[in-house]
Formats: sequence, C-alpha cells, structure tokens
Amino acid sequence: MRALIASSATGGHIYPALAIAEEISRRAPEAEFLFVGAKWEIGKDIVRAAGYRQEFIDVSGFDRRNPLKSIKALCGLMRASGEIKKIIRDFKPDICIGTGGHVAGPVIRMARKAGVRTMIQEQNVIPGMANKLAEKYAERVFVGFKETAGYFKDGAKVVVSGNPVRAAFAEAAARRGEVRALYGISEGAFCVFFFGGSQGAGAINDAAIDAMTLLGSSGETEPGAEYYFFLVTGRDYYGDIKAKAGNMASCTVMEYADAIYELYAAADLIVSRAGALTVTEIVDSGKASILVPSPNVTNNHQYYNAKALADGGAAVLLPEDELTGERLAVEMQALAADKEVFEAMSVAAAGLARADAAKVIADEIFGSPA
Repeated sequence: MRALIASSATGGHIYPALAIAEEISRRAPEAEFLFVGAKWEIGKDIVRAAGYRQEFIDVSGFDRRNPLKSIKALCGLMRASGEIKKIIRDFKPDICIGTGGHVAGPVIRMARKAGVRTMIQEQNVIPGMANKLAEKYAERVFVGFKETAGYFKDGAKVVVSGNPVRAAFAEAAARRGEVRALYGISEGAFCVFFFGGSQGAGAINDAAIDAMTLLGSSGETEPGAEYYFFLVTGRDYYGDIKAKAGNMASCTVMEYADAIYELYAAADLIVSRAGALTVTEIVDSGKASILVPSPNVTNNHQYYNAKALADGGAAVLLPEDELTGERLAVEMQALAADKEVFEAMSVAAAGLARADAAKVIADEIFGSPA
C-alpha cells in the first residue's frame, strides 16, 4: 500500500491525516506514505515530527477579496501542476487522500486523472471550497458531521465517518490520574484548559488571564487549590501572555503543546476556539466545553461547529464579541459549582464522539473491516 496524502494549512487538516495514516499502518505495516503540502505552511513541522516523508508544491489559497492575490494563486496552481504530476509519477501511489486546504484539491484532481483511487475527508460542518471542488474527483467523501452531507452534490459518495483522532488521545485518557499527578493537580481540583488553536487566539488568551485572576489564581495560591489552568497561547502570543501570567501558581502557560492529548486528559473543562479538529478532540475526550468561534474564518464555519456541540448539550457557545474575563469566570464558576449540569455536558460530549472514524475510513480504503 502506497498512500499519497494531501493536506495543507494548520493542524486542523494535518492531524486527521496523521490519524488516517496511523490506522493504515496498523492494518498494513509495510505501507509507505508521502505527504504533500505547501512550501510556506507551518504544518510541515507537524508532519516532519511524525516521521513521514514530505514533498512541497508552490501553491497558495485564493482570496476573493483580493483579485491580485487570486491571480497569483492561479499562476502558482498552473506551475504546481507539473510538480504534482512528477510526484505522482515518481511515488506511484495506490491511493490519494485529501484532508482539505488548497493543496488537497489540485493533488486529488491530478491523482484521479492519473488513474489513482481518490478520497477526501472534510472536518467542518460547512465544507471548505477545496473539498467541494474536489468532490467530483473523489471516490468517497468522508465527513465529520452528519449536517455536512447535504453540502455535497453526490450523496452516494458521502460517508459520515466522524473526524479521525490520533490513538494518543485514548491512551492519555487512560492515564488521566498519572498525567494530573505529573502537573501537580490534586484530585479535587477543577482543571481548565484554554486553547486558541495551533496559532493561538489573542481574545481567548487575554480573557483567560483576566478570568484566572478573578478566580483567585495569584502568586499566593498553591498548586492543588480549587482551580488549575493550562493555557496554550500560540507562538506569537507566548512572550506577552507569559509575562502577564507572572508567577501565577496553579497555572501552566505553554507556547505550543506537542502532547496536547495529555492536557485534554488532565482537564475537566475546555475553553477554546471551535475548529473542526478541536471540537472532535473535545467530544472524543468526553469533555464539557466553552467554545468561542473565530469570527475570521470562511463561511463562519467555526460557529456552526460550535453550534453542533451546543445543540447537543455538550458545550456553551460564547461569541467572541461577548467574551470578557468576567463573563468567562462566571461561566466557569457555574460549571464547576453545578456538578449535575457539568456531568450532563460531559456525557453529552462523549455521546457525540465517533471514536472509530479512522477505522471507518480505513474500511473503505481496504474494502472490508479489519
């Protein structure tokens, strides 16, 4: 089995691709993989750390608000066609899997024209343009949410698989007590994990600092007190937020979390953006959440991701224009105090999970269940 995997942009597209590769490797240990991404993207570091081969093409996304940028993107796409043909010719894949972003579309199209089996996986409730355009070239379209099926033209191709999550999340959950002990989190502490996505979110970072201060996380608070906090800031925000946090006890501030699955395992409550991968990791971890959708994404898709969880009773949907440290502290206090409501949200989250997503996709790839 030789699998060509096209995925671009951030971890939201790349981590599902890694989870699919994990499941393929479990069934076919001799499988070979080649990831294709854009030369400028930060996601290449994620793939490199996972130990997979990579090739890069010179493409960028279209911007309907900026005609000059779109013209440049079109020229880049024309140049990239030759690069993609060479990659396919040299690697000779048995299957090509696209998990979204502007790299995935042209790679899927060229692979299909070369006679390679092709499949795409869409993480968001509202699909991205790349996957909508790539549908006509795909044998199967895997979607993370049942609401997504109606956005694709050929319902016979669509499989509601859920979004694939790496096995490390389940493994970390089984070690919850060990992970909490590693950070000095007492058994009775209410642990909150603030996360603005792989690049961070200034609004969440600032509100988190204010909320932690209001809840009494100061230099006088000892580890193991009523609350414990994780705050993953993103690279661009780390220095400023770390300085604002100062010597807050019962708080761990990180630029980026390689072992983010451990933070999910240790946490009781997640406060985060609502990217598709994040909400999938939340429900697969069975965690209650306060979701703050980014207002700066195409088709407002994070709002609809968050709404899917909120409608299912698993999350509080908090629009960014209503986000303050005070509001966040009130919401967190309410959930920490009302164990019945909090537990119901956690159970609802687990009920929305599709822990077998990677297996469902692999079943289609291999033609039968493992």
